[in-house]
Amino acid sequence: MPGMASRLLRSRNLRPYLAAIPILVAVVAIDRGEGRVLTLGSAFSVLQQFATVGPTALAVGLTMIAGEFDLSVAGMTSFAGCVAVLCGAQDPLLGILAASAMGLCVGAAQGKLTVGLGLSSVAVTLGGLLTLAGAGYVLTGNATLGYPRMDVALSVNAKLLGLLTLRSLIALGIFLAAGLTLAYTRIGRDLVATGSDRQAARVAGVRTGAIVTGVFAISGLIVATSGALISYSIAAASPAALANTLVPAVAAAIIGGVSLGGGRGAPLGIAGGVLLLSLLRTGMSAVGVPPFAQDLATGLVLFAVALADSDNLEKRLFAWRRLGARTTTDLGVEAGE
Repeated sequence: MPGMASRLLRSRNLRPYLAAIPILVAVVAIDRGEGRVLTLGSAFSVLQQFATVGPTALAVGLTMIAGEFDLSVAGMTSFAGCVAVLCGAQDPLLGILAASAMGLCVGAAQGKLTVGLGLSSVAVTLGGLLTLAGAGYVLTGNATLGYPRMDVALSVNAKLLGLLTLRSLIALGIFLAAGLTLAYTRIGRDLVATGSDRQAARVAGVRTGAIVTGVFAISGLIVATSGALISYSIAAASPAALANTLVPAVAAAIIGGVSLGGGRGAPLGIAGGVLLLSLLRTGMSAVGVPPFAQDLATGLVLFAVALADSDNLEKRLFAWRRLGARTTTDLGVEAGE
């Protein structure tokens, strides 16, 4: 049993789910039996936050697994929402298709630039972020666009089974599709190989250029579709309304076990990271904790994850344990003498 517990704690994919338990216990303790945390409303709020941050975290996480980084997701979410609202006034499906196609093309273009010119993905996607933000201001005239189809907004936000909505159901479906693809297809294996050692992957026959271009295209598609659905759900869009999703998305991916160096991570872990942050924020909001304290708690969780992933820390702890055991033995020998 101790060995199994140790393996569970060391599993980066399962770690956020295990970490959620003490966080939930702590929030319930702060609640002091007032019943503000363990409610269907809180569970619904967690899943709604998951639907908002989850797809962006998955998109960023997939590019990180490939050894790259997509900063453009913050601008993509807002711009896609503007495209969807403008194109979907008569037909909401047309708006979603237009936004998704835009995200796919922009993501693929960023991937092509990164691979074809040998550029840093951070520089390319930072340019993409600024370009999309500027295009959003031009497209909307620097104004908030109202979406006239309230029936669509109500449908997107309608509760399913008391906990889910169309947005959260689609987000869960995207994670499931990504998880199955990475676990059971060659594309998933090639993605991990590309992020682990690109030169070795090329020697092994992996088309690393196509993998990088493809993962940026998929990232753009996922984020743009999510941005369109979010704008429909609030019946409005603006160039900067959804630009604050990047930081929690990156935090969730890191908490979920994705390595900044590439080659490590899985959608299961990313989903756990998103759920952990959603649970933390929903629970703390329910008991009246101010937003700055929620940010502080998120930072502490990230710091704890960084410590847990530190190889040097593990080596030092092992050395200290050996030193302590040796000291205890020496004291025992001296006492015997």
